[in-house]
Amino acid sequence: MWRPPSLEVRELQALVRRLESLIERRVAEENRLSSGISTAAVRPRLEEHIAYLIEQIKQTEQMIQEHINNHPDLKQKSALLDSIPGIGAATTALLLAEIVNIKQSKSARQVAADARLVRRQRRSGSSVRGHTQLSKIGNARLRKALYFPALTALRWSAFFQQWASGLRERGKCKMAVIGAAMRKLIHLAYGVLKTGKPFDPQWVKSV
Repeated sequence: MWRPPSLEVRELQALVRRLESLIERRVAEENRLSSGISTAAVRPRLEEHIAYLIEQIKQTEQMIQEHINNHPDLKQKSALLDSIPGIGAATTALLLAEIVNIKQSKSARQVAADARLVRRQRRSGSSVRGHTQLSKIGNARLRKALYFPALTALRWSAFFQQWASGLRERGKCKMAVIGAAMRKLIHLAYGVLKTGKPFDPQWVKSV
């Protein structure tokens, strides 16, 4: 039976989404500043606003970490997610906020589908065109949040490098490998949260 997220998870969601909004606004202002179209009168205001947003981002990041540390269940799950290659503090917080009630999910594939990370056949009319692409149905926040962690894991993790080499040998292109790495990360997140055990390359093949 479905249960709504707990109060601490809803509070974490609010903090994480607040952080996302602040970062988006900072990037927008930085783009305006670097575009060269701002006038001498506007430029100082942009710089002032950017400095304000940077400070707000720092404060919100601190609030998120304090919130996680103040709730034992979130803190325990945070440690589990941190054990996964490529997953840092920001991604951990978002996963904790968005993958709610993990025990209600029937499989890692269901969680991946929720994150728009399952592949679907491209169709033209009633025929299958052969190529596949990631589904656009689901939680866009999860999919967006896993892109850079996937790149990090592919670059620095020996486990991911070995795993990805097998995909390339089967002819997978760069973006297909990145998409697969994003799915692998969500499968690993499901695995550590479901079992309560940190990432271990020895058992990961079964996840």
